[in-house]
Amino acid sequence: MKKLVLLRKFSQIFFLSLFIYILWFTTNTAAFFKIDPLVSIFNPFAIIMLMLTLIIGRFFCGWICPLGAIIDICGARTKNRNVGLRQIKYYVFGAIVVFAFLGIQIKWIFDPLVITARFISLNFIPSFTLVLDRAFIFLITSLNFYAPLYDFYRLLKTSVLGIKIYYFPHSLVTLSFFAAVCSLVFITKRFWCRIICPLGAIYSIVAKFSILERRVDKCINCMKCKINCRMSAIKENMSYRKSECILCLDCVYDCPVKGTKFTWPVKPVDIQAKDSVSREDFLFLIASSFLLLGFKGREIEAKKKFIRPPGVTGEREFLNKCIRCGNCMKVCPTNGLQPVIFESGLAGIWAPHLVPEIGYCEYNCNLCGKSCPAGAIPKLSLVQKKEQKLGLANINKDICLPWSQNKECIVCEEHCPVSTKAVKTYDEIFNGKRIKKPYVDASLCIGCGICQKKCPTRPFRAIKVSP
Repeated sequence: MKKLVLLRKFSQIFFLSLFIYILWFTTNTAAFFKIDPLVSIFNPFAIIMLMLTLIIGRFFCGWICPLGAIIDICGARTKNRNVGLRQIKYYVFGAIVVFAFLGIQIKWIFDPLVITARFISLNFIPSFTLVLDRAFIFLITSLNFYAPLYDFYRLLKTSVLGIKIYYFPHSLVTLSFFAAVCSLVFITKRFWCRIICPLGAIYSIVAKFSILERRVDKCINCMKCKINCRMSAIKENMSYRKSECILCLDCVYDCPVKGTKFTWPVKPVDIQAKDSVSREDFLFLIASSFLLLGFKGREIEAKKKFIRPPGVTGEREFLNKCIRCGNCMKVCPTNGLQPVIFESGLAGIWAPHLVPEIGYCEYNCNLCGKSCPAGAIPKLSLVQKKEQKLGLANINKDICLPWSQNKECIVCEEHCPVSTKAVKTYDEIFNGKRIKKPYVDASLCIGCGICQKKCPTRPFRAIKVSP
């Protein structure tokens, strides 16, 4: 029995399931990101992960990482090939550092937790919920399976199927990106982890100094461990690259003479005997310390074109902090937060903005700030959030029914959540009839967008919110 391998697989499934559960059923979607040093190095949980890596090695990649678990599942039957280029992940990490010095944040492109969360929140949860819900409806109504299924369907509607099905117009782009990452396993096992992953690069650098080590007491040169190693960490002489080993433990059980094991050193650690840190790695460590200290390059304030989540003030600062994980969009109760694609240039891809015609900013909600793991959206109390100005509503009198056609309509005023009403009306007499004409009090309007969402004029709304 491969007990340790089974334990590792159980750990992968457990943490992947936990990751999905947190994103699916809770609003505390930032919890898992606290262990990600690429997102926040000074979070206590991230420091603990690095300390554990210093003791036992690069275990996160093989035992915890949800993307690593999915990649292992996708590449279960893939042939293992010895592909070089493992230094690329350090250059990717270096590029993240360099761009950070330039005031541009690109870690959201490569962070494995962000990639997985974006896929789960924007693709997997909406698609799975929709397909399962439609399947139950079809079986109950079309095939007349009412008696055996209806009670079970009602039970699911209070749990799994109780999640509101959200629509994200650019979800195909996020799906394609995730699929491209996973499809790299057809080149070789764990291609992403070996070659590209910058989070793996951080753990790799730290793991070079780890205390736990692989030892071969007896070898018949069958080469099974080297051939099957999913990270190509084992060398020709049966020694191994400690920085690349993710403790999958396959080599322990692949050895026909049971001569391989992981153990603690029996004598004081000889630093010189360990894998040395290259000059490039050392420079990356120094540079990353500036990055992870939150160093910001010269601030170049971008013109605000989009309605950003509540509490966001500086556009450039927001784009530099936002890791595009999709958490805020997933928890938004009205589906109003949507990803930007190319409308704001390359720097703004997948960052959230409010689209009032899809959904408004709920007045009594501050979930987006609570769910943001990077602090791009401030954590505001409900009182603070209600005072945040997202934009300003403007009435187009050419299409507004009371203004253009002298018809009764005060939908915008009725739905305005501000206690003193940011949308007000005054009476005007037309053909002996009193018509209420709406107007916006700019000093009170917070730009939540509910007036635009509820406005009955089509195809264009008579009231719109601008940033």
